[in-house]
Amino acid sequence: MSTFGPRRRPELVRGLQERAARALPATTIEVRDGWWLRHAPGCAWWVQTVLPHGSAGPVELERRVLGAETFYAEHGRAARFQITPGVCPDGLDALLAARGYRAESPMSLQAAPTARVLNATPADPLRIRLDDRPTTGWYDVWNAVHGHVGDPAAEWAMLGRVQGPSAYASAMLGGAVVGVGRAVADTGWVGLFGMATTPRARGRGAARSVLASFAEWAGAHRADHLYLQVERENLPALRLYRRAGFGEVAGYHYRGVGEPPSR
Repeated sequence: MSTFGPRRRPELVRGLQERAARALPATTIEVRDGWWLRHAPGCAWWVQTVLPHGSAGPVELERRVLGAETFYAEHGRAARFQITPGVCPDGLDALLAARGYRAESPMSLQAAPTARVLNATPADPLRIRLDDRPTTGWYDVWNAVHGHVGDPAAEWAMLGRVQGPSAYASAMLGGAVVGVGRAVADTGWVGLFGMATTPRARGRGAARSVLASFAEWAGAHRADHLYLQVERENLPALRLYRRAGFGEVAGYHYRGVGEPPSR
C-alpha cells in the first residue's frame, strides 16, 4: 500500500489487527503487556489465538509465552499465536519454534482506499441486500461454504458481541442467498469478513457485488479505507481482491501445537 510509508507500517498493521480482533470478539479477553489472550468456546480457532504485540527482551518474552500457555491451559486449550514480523516481539517466532510450535496458515493482511474499490468494482446484475444483523439465510451460506468451523450457537453469540456498526451483505439470485460478506466499521476503517459464495453462483459476480456494496457502505460511515485478511493459498480470492484494488500491508502466520487447524 503506497498510501502508508514504511515508518507507519508497524503502527498500521497493529491497528488493523486489533480492529480485526474487535470484529471477531472472544468471550474472554485479557490484555497483558500488549498481548491479547482470547478464549471463545465453540468459535473458530482464529478467534481464540494470542495477538502478541509490543517489544520484549528474551527473559520477558519467555515469561509472556509461559503466561499465555497457562491462560489457555486453564481454559482447556493449547495456545496458538498469531505471528506478524515487525509487529510481534523479535525472537518470538524462533522461541515458539524451539518450544515445538509449528508454523501454519500463512495469511495476507490487505487494505485499499474505499474510493479505489468503488472505481474497480462496477455494478453487477446481482441484487445485494444489506442488513445490520445476521439473518438465517446469510449465516447458512457462510456456514456451508466455510465448512462448519464452529458451533452455530457460539458463532451467533460472537456476532452478537460485535460493538461497531456492522453490515451483513447477501447477494441474491432469484429469491436465494448465493453470496455473503460481513463489514465492521471501526475508527475510519471498515474490515471485511466472512466472504463466501455458493458453488452454483461462482463466476456470476456475487463477490464483486458484495465488495461494491461494502465500499458504498464504508463511504456512508466516513471510512476512507477497507481491510481484510485472506489465506495465501486462496488464489481465486487473492485475484479478486487485487482486481478490486487491494494490496498487501503485511504477511503473517500462526504457530500452534497438535493438529494443524483447517478453515
